[in-house]
Amino acid sequence: MYTNTIIQGIKMNNNQPLVSIGLPVYNGEQFLRDALDSLLKQTFENFELIISDNASTDNTEKICREYTKKDQRIRYYRNPENIGAARNFNRVFELSKGKYFKWAAHDDICAPSLISVCVEVLEKEDSVVLCYPKTKLINKDGNWLNVSYKSLGQTNFLEPQKRFDEILTKAVWCFEIFGVMRREMLGKTSLIGKYFGSDKVLLAELSLLGQFQEINQPLFFRRCHREQATNMTVDDKAIWIDPYSKRIIPFQLEALIAYFYATEKAPLNIRQKLGCYLSVIKLIIKLDKWKKILLPGKYNYFGINFIKK
Repeated sequence: MYTNTIIQGIKMNNNQPLVSIGLPVYNGEQFLRDALDSLLKQTFENFELIISDNASTDNTEKICREYTKKDQRIRYYRNPENIGAARNFNRVFELSKGKYFKWAAHDDICAPSLISVCVEVLEKEDSVVLCYPKTKLINKDGNWLNVSYKSLGQTNFLEPQKRFDEILTKAVWCFEIFGVMRREMLGKTSLIGKYFGSDKVLLAELSLLGQFQEINQPLFFRRCHREQATNMTVDDKAIWIDPYSKRIIPFQLEALIAYFYATEKAPLNIRQKLGCYLSVIKLIIKLDKWKKILLPGKYNYFGINFIKK
């Protein structure tokens, strides 16, 4: 096991930070200070924190500039216009320098040891591409919610097609995306796509490149509140992800196409590819997935809603 002292001393050859944290934000003034404080209080200190402000109209910019004066590890960027959540998530990755990368949300909280324990695993296990802790849910006031979050199943299979199948069948909220990843491997994926559910596709792509490792401690605290994207209508989600996009096919079909594409481009043999294709086919025939495509309503994938507002 690595001690915290040893990990703190690990540097890139060119004196770059070992870990890059990317925080995309838009109008996050309500919870931003709590999120930043939890990141700056990490016991692991060898990191850079990249903030990309998506042309916020509230006090987000003021808060970010205040924090850049407090800590030289913070790099703040402000987009001249809202480029959408997908491009903003990808932008913080593109600006990163570290060997490892972690996304952070403006409304979530990280326990002080989160990065340290994840880096310890990644430094020790070359086969692991993503390390993440267990998640607990909190409300807007930071109090525990009496709701259990079921994390992924077994994602450390040696066979990539089995890891892929676990993601397709077990991943729901995909909080694992906020774990610590190998930047090199993340760069081989399609990153965050301009459709809702692309976080699950990204996890699936990563699973084809290496194993995942879960830390058996609740070190990530996901805040649940009304303004979250998960509570938006289909049309609002489309604008949030990409304000310039003219959606032609529903999000779910885009994801299915992406699963096939991920399988095709991954370094797999024929048997492994066939296993992945079978997993996608099983996902397609699940009837509950098609209800939101065929039936009109608030969350219909085509945006079809016969109910008057």
